Amino acid sequence: MPRRRKRARFEQLTEFERGRIIGLREAGLSYRAVASRVQRNSSTVMRVWKQWTDECRTTRKSGSGPRNVTSARDDRHLVRMARTDRTASSRQLAALWSIATGVSLCASSIRRRLLQCGLRARTPLYRIPLTHDHRRLRLQWANQHRDWRADWQHVVFSDESRFNLWYHDGRIRVRRYAGERHLPECIIERHSGRTPGVMVWGAIAYHRRSQLLRIVGNLNSNRYIREVLQPEAVPFLQSLPGAVFQQDNARPHTARIVKSFFAAQQVQLLPWPACSPDMSPIEHVWDVIGRRLARDPRPVASADELWMERKGLKLGCVAVVVAHAHLSDRVSKSSREFSCQGALDYDCRWQQS
Repeated sequence: MPRRRKRARFEQLTEFERGRIIGLREAGLSYRAVASRVQRNSSTVMRVWKQWTDECRTTRKSGSGPRNVTSARDDRHLVRMARTDRTASSRQLAALWSIATGVSLCASSIRRRLLQCGLRARTPLYRIPLTHDHRRLRLQWANQHRDWRADWQHVVFSDESRFNLWYHDGRIRVRRYAGERHLPECIIERHSGRTPGVMVWGAIAYHRRSQLLRIVGNLNSNRYIREVLQPEAVPFLQSLPGAVFQQDNARPHTARIVKSFFAAQQVQLLPWPACSPDMSPIEHVWDVIGRRLARDPRPVASADELWMERKGLKLGCVAVVVAHAHLSDRVSKSSREFSCQGALDYDCRWQQS
């Protein structure tokens, strides 16, 4: 028995297309000529013209099925409720709606109404909580460096980062059918304790990068000087004329012994506001490395194997750091209104070999 052919689905006519069909017909064109003009079937043109001549309307008839419980005014009120508490779930909004109006509305209806109004549930953007002093210092720092152009070519950005084994950063998705949530192949195991991994330190300049150093164990000020600054950071800075060293305000970086070491080595430091990791372009380097490691399908059994795999990556990072010309548009005159997502825009391009 031959299979039944599926009916082709077409897009509905817009109000403009319906008006165009009526105008062309009133101009004396035939059904076939109008259909050729609007790229529609002749029977569609005939139905639109018949609807206009018989009923004097161009809109479609409302479909069958139950009517919406909410009106347009109710939908606007629902949108205001959702915008008042952005993190409220559809069940919470349904409960609030029932209390406010006395009408019961299920969570799925809430989601449909919000989707129709353009409000879609998405993953929130996580950031570090900033106090008023943090914002004030970030604004002050941005105003001091807003006119920098070629000066950024002398800045060396440094940072530490940790790459864990079996780490899940939220990018992994599972493709499954309904009812397959608890299948073993659809489950990602995550350890509750501290996950073993590799701590690394690195630095990037305008057209150069330092060696990537592995840090085993906890990093204190003495180890920071002995294992990072003396063997790698200071020689790297001395090879760059007029280099300015940037580091965050972690405790090993701001200890007295570290400040004395920088003064003895005559290292020029870039002042850095507290709680400002989003302003450093080296974060893009860690993101590139993390993506490259996650792309490898081979499982990693130990931290040593992860380190060897990281050393085997052919990742030549050339950082081009340029302050955007529209920086003044990003800097507000009030520290209360100052953006918490970065004082500067960096144009960072990574060349991967």
